[in-house]
Amino acid sequence: MTSVADVMDALDRRFPPDLAEDWDVNGLTVGRPDAPVTRALFAVDPTMAVVQEAIEAGCDLIVTHHPLMLRGVTTVHAGTPKGAVIQTLIENGVALCNAHTNADHAGTGVAEALAEVLGVSGSLPLVPLKDDAEQGTGRIGRLDAPLTLKAFAERAAAVLPQTAHGVRVAGDLDGEVQTIAVVGGSGDSFLDAAREAGADVYLTADLRHHPASDAREAALLTDGRPYLVDVAHFASEWTWLEAAAEYVGDATGIDTLVSTLTTDPWTARF
Repeated sequence: MTSVADVMDALDRRFPPDLAEDWDVNGLTVGRPDAPVTRALFAVDPTMAVVQEAIEAGCDLIVTHHPLMLRGVTTVHAGTPKGAVIQTLIENGVALCNAHTNADHAGTGVAEALAEVLGVSGSLPLVPLKDDAEQGTGRIGRLDAPLTLKAFAERAAAVLPQTAHGVRVAGDLDGEVQTIAVVGGSGDSFLDAAREAGADVYLTADLRHHPASDAREAALLTDGRPYLVDVAHFASEWTWLEAAAEYVGDATGIDTLVSTLTTDPWTARF
């Protein structure tokens, strides 16, 4: 029998908890460590729709990237959004755990999966950890052959989940790119790192107006690089799910599924 604790142990080996940020929340949120697991659903967000998807699929565990209770919660009664999720999980015997910034920083984590699906090879951490050059924030590597910025953005749109946000681009669409930097999730804190690393293009999510504008102004003082590609937060992290699910399935013998729901909060764009 595989238990929740067994799955957690596998996740911890792949995405060590000590890689997480101090402010982060990772691990088991709902459920008993000794509860049996036969099927797990992997998803980006622990939303009610994902919980219902897991129940309908006969899962007894959900593994998400984002934590359910990252910020302070004072009640879990069923009339609150998080309380409703917790009560539904308990009533249906479904456990919930997550791997967040530990999966972001792991060399086999979110950024590596994002780089691979974009066709970036030989990637290394964009910002390595001080004591481990193989792990850290983001990845930077090279495409096998150069593309125009337009073609690279089209590739991103094709391989990432479709969202109302879409793929936004800043830069010369005919400009040639080959060295690619990526950060899954909110990445405007690493705009300088992408420039200093010599990236031709930096793909991330949640780029705000002022940091993006400042980065483009700085780039235009030289050759215009790095160009910017901004995708939905959800889409930038979704590619990690398949790799994580495959690893856990192989390590524990349980059946693993990847959520097909788009949990990006934006539903339309005009």
